[in-house]
Amino acid sequence: QVQLVESGGGLVQAGGSLRLSCAASGRTFSSFTMGWFRQAPGKERDFVAAISRSGGITHSGDSVKGRFTISRDNTKNTVYLQMNSLKPEDTAVYFCAAVDLGWRDSVRTKQKDYDYWGQGTQVTVSS
Repeated sequence: QVQLVESGGGLVQAGGSLRLSCAASGRTFSSFTMGWFRQAPGKERDFVAAISRSGGITHSGDSVKGRFTISRDNTKNTVYLQMNSLKPEDTAVYFCAAVDLGWRDSVRTKQKDYDYWGQGTQVTVSS
């Protein structure tokens, strides 16, 4: 089992930046591939970004490429999502997720591939 707690959400103006954090506890953090997803009101939960267990492989969704950066610090059991040039359409609840892929140092982009989820943190971007 692993517990995930997101933080760092809030209200920001368009063009601004936020950094989300997701702190993990319960198992060896470096064993997990980590991902960020988001869900806007009335919409499905969408993939945002993912990072492999070592941090050496990352992948971002098309809508955030060039603006959002995922990273992790395995010494702090934390994954981050740096969000720059925010747009009103980035408004959503952001969730972090974890999956243990064993020896594989790779990423996953589908919700169904993740086993553990945080409660989410609200990000609101005003125009």
